Amino acid sequence: MAPTRTELRHLLRARRAALKPGERLAAADAVARHLGGTPLLREPGYVAGYWAVGGELPLHAVQLRLASGQVWCLPLVQDDGSLRFAPWRAGDPLAPNRYGIPEPAVEPASTLAPSDMSLVLLPLLGFDAAGHRLGMGGGYYDRAFAFRRDQPAPPRLVGVGYGCQELPALATEAWDVALDGIVTEHGYRAIGR
Repeated sequence: MAPTRTELRHLLRARRAALKPGERLAAADAVARHLGGTPLLREPGYVAGYWAVGGELPLHAVQLRLASGQVWCLPLVQDDGSLRFAPWRAGDPLAPNRYGIPEPAVEPASTLAPSDMSLVLLPLLGFDAAGHRLGMGGGYYDRAFAFRRDQPAPPRLVGVGYGCQELPALATEAWDVALDGIVTEHGYRAIGR
């Protein structure tokens, strides 16, 4: 019998938690190098990342490799459960959201829609080679990028994680949004759709 999504999340959290801090930092540097070797970090536009929590792969090294014309953005959880994005640079003010995750402290009018992003780096708990992503279970990214089920990029959706989070296959749900690529410490893989 195949494990449920809840069971997979528990297993994958444990795998991620078993990584030592040095392994996490080395993986973050490797991910930045791999992305830096693709056109993804050379095309101008808004690049959405995330503030790493709970052992997620940190993106500080990616942010430092952005090309001229690229603007780093972080997600903001809205009261209705949707996601918006806001530009953020080191030193800009942050405020914790309802989950305690730091978000840019900006006026709502200055936030950007998911469709304004050119590249989105999504955190994940698990993934498979077909570009299916298992997140934390809140559905924030699937709702925010639901329009991508019916249209091609932009934005390009790239899952970011550790190699130990790869699964042979993931069952999908109707609301899941597939990835355009996956990057781990082992390299970048474009997903053909």
